[in-house]
Amino acid sequence: MFTPADDEGYRELLDGVRMKPLAWGDRTLLAEFRLASGAVIPVHSHPQEQTGTLVSGVLEFVIADERRIARAGDGWCLPPGTPHGVEVLEEAVVIEVFSPVREDYLPVTTGDGGR
Repeated sequence: MFTPADDEGYRELLDGVRMKPLAWGDRTLLAEFRLASGAVIPVHSHPQEQTGTLVSGVLEFVIADERRIARAGDGWCLPPGTPHGVEVLEEAVVIEVFSPVREDYLPVTTGDGGR
């Protein structure tokens, strides 16, 4: 599977939060997020492990009861079920892997769900 490096295929998940699934298989999903300065991802949790890296920008993470500032080049891995949220301090690009696959992040298609 290959996904072209273009501006197509993004969808807005929240105000100022756009996501594009880059590649996925049976066990993992790779996604790119483009985050506008000032956007907020409220504290939430999900059953997937979430591993990521900040390509550009500055983020403030809330992970359980801890706050962390992330800058370009920083990485993270959040275990399944971990409460977390983000405030975008400077416009950012994030690449993340979810395992197992986040079905809600797969492309919206007819037929086989994008696989």
